[in-house]
Amino acid sequence: MGEAILPVFDKTIQVTNLWLKALMDRMGEDDRHHAYTALRSTLQALRDRLPVNEAAHLGAQLPMLVRGFYYEGWHPAGTPVKERGKDEFVAHVREAFRGNPQVDAERAVRSVFALLAEHVTAGEIQDVKRILPPEIRDLWPA
Repeated sequence: MGEAILPVFDKTIQVTNLWLKALMDRMGEDDRHHAYTALRSTLQALRDRLPVNEAAHLGAQLPMLVRGFYYEGWHPAGTPVKERGKDEFVAHVREAFRGNPQVDAERAVRSVFALLAEHVTAGEIQDVKRILPPEIRDLWPA
């Protein structure tokens, strides 16, 4: 007899799929893998530019499955990274799409930031934006 999936896993898969669908809509994409790549690379670039405590506060508000790839490969001792410009931030996301030059990396970042602004508390978003340099802050929705 097969094991039933725990409800907590069902829930995080459902929420993650909703986030990916919303992101696909924002990006004007019909490729779920592109949405996943945009979400993962943008979250990791953001995480690496935040102090450890703030990165953890943001991570705590992410769905469990998203939180897993947010923290994947993280080296807290090396954060926040020194590069803090918009071009470097967008380049990190563009690198994740190597082989897919048609993907607009800046639009992907803006789309992920808009998604976060909808699903993370306003106070946490304000804390994150306050820490970021103005040119990265400008990628967030008004």
